Amino acid sequence: MGKEDLNIILTILGAMVLLIGLGSKWLEKSPIPATLLALIIGILLGPEVLDIIDITEYGEKSTILEVSARVTLGIGLMGVALRIPKQFPQENWRQLFILISGGMLLMWAISTALVYFILGLPFWLSALIGAIIAPTDPIAASPIVTGPVAEKNLPDRLRHAISFESGANDGLSYLLVLLPLLMLTMVTDKAISHWLTTTLLWEVLAATGFGLLLGFLAGKLLKAAEKRDLIQEDWRLVYTVALSLLAVGGGKLIKSDELLIVFAAAAAFVQFVGENDRGEEEKGQEAVNRFFSYPIFTLLGIAIPWSGWADLGWTGILLVILILLLRRPPVLLLLKPFLPALQSKKDALFLGWFGPVAVAAIYYGSMAEHRLKEPLVWDVVSLVIFASVLVHGLSATPLSRLYGKATGYYKKEKKEQDSD
Repeated sequence: MGKEDLNIILTILGAMVLLIGLGSKWLEKSPIPATLLALIIGILLGPEVLDIIDITEYGEKSTILEVSARVTLGIGLMGVALRIPKQFPQENWRQLFILISGGMLLMWAISTALVYFILGLPFWLSALIGAIIAPTDPIAASPIVTGPVAEKNLPDRLRHAISFESGANDGLSYLLVLLPLLMLTMVTDKAISHWLTTTLLWEVLAATGFGLLLGFLAGKLLKAAEKRDLIQEDWRLVYTVALSLLAVGGGKLIKSDELLIVFAAAAAFVQFVGENDRGEEEKGQEAVNRFFSYPIFTLLGIAIPWSGWADLGWTGILLVILILLLRRPPVLLLLKPFLPALQSKKDALFLGWFGPVAVAAIYYGSMAEHRLKEPLVWDVVSLVIFASVLVHGLSATPLSRLYGKATGYYKKEKKEQDSD
């Protein structure tokens, strides 16, 4: 990559974030989310339209996307943890466990079946694609559960459930992704043995323990520094970002599930954050999160495999439609009796609809393509991501307002504010 090429990329990405920031208040109220706008900008900049940026000229596409998505997720997962009240996981652990374990397994099974029967791919390749698109994405879910529209129209129990699920299942989905990936690259006995030992014990269970320990130590050190008046107030905002990067980098160095490490570290760290400090740190982390998240959607737009999508044809379009309709809404309706937070069918439908597929799928999809050297994985996954960003992004604001009116939540909140 030449200096001029790097300067062009930095100029474009900087200008894009700057312009989105200038219109952020309007975008917050409009049906067009900033993530979709960043995606459209990427398409325009890509080789199929203006041909200003072609990331294949700077290295292997899958590697660039994998690394970019990994850093973006690391920053985003810390923001998700700061957003969730301390007591929420403790008070709702049973239903959260059902939502994350049973819900994700069912979404994996449905997605796998749809890919298998519609595209006619081999079972383990279908299972791999199904696992990649199963988890709810924390980056794409953030605009749905944050901001004035969400706060006015959605109860906390729904917003926190989406946030926690999107944070936890990204790391846990590593188990589902690795099983078919190992089955495709190893003999069966060796693959199962590796999955049960290395993947389950080290890359998931040990990663969780390491993340909790890292977050605990980071929180203890912060409290000790504050007690001795060693840390300046403005450094607190940098602290959580540094912890995110430490967890992501450390997880990769020890060859473990870095996404699970980040979320576990964040969950442990927030126990040391006071309620007065949480708001400021959440704002700081959210600002950094937005700075990193918009470029990854621009990269996605640049890296769209147009010829691969064309080869999928109408079967690709059919698959996307059925994935959006069947991957998640029926699962939440089925699990509703076991989830007390879902007090009505409207709750189940809203939570069922808003399970976007985005940055986590970019990460796992590019990782799988890199390991298998199979472009079809990225062709299918990127098409589902594009459809999810488009459909879930455009429907977030109107459906949130519709939910608020249909349940009377908006009127209730407004009445309480007026009485205050």
